[in-house]
Amino acid sequence: MVKKDTATRVFDSDELKQANIKLIIKTVNEALKERGYNSVTQLVGYLVTNDPAYISSYKNARTLIQTVDRDEILKEIVRSYLEKDE
Repeated sequence: MVKKDTATRVFDSDELKQANIKLIIKTVNEALKERGYNSVTQLVGYLVTNDPAYISSYKNARTLIQTVDRDEILKEIVRSYLEKDE
C-alpha cells in the first residue's frame, strides 16, 4: 500500500530561486560542452563581460542564462562553493 503525504509543505522562495539558478547553470554548461566549448571559460567570460556571445545559442542556452541576473548567478556559485566546505 502506498502512503500518500497529505501534509502541507512550505517552500522558501529563496530556495526555489537557488534551485532554478543551479538548473540554468547546469543546462547551459551541458549545452556548451556538447558544442565542444570549455564551459568554465565561456561562463566566466559571460559573467565578467556581460557579453552574451560567450554563450552558444545551442539548445537556447544564451536566452536561458539571460533570464537570470548575473549577480544572482555569481551569488549562487559562491554560495554553492562555500557550502561544499562546511
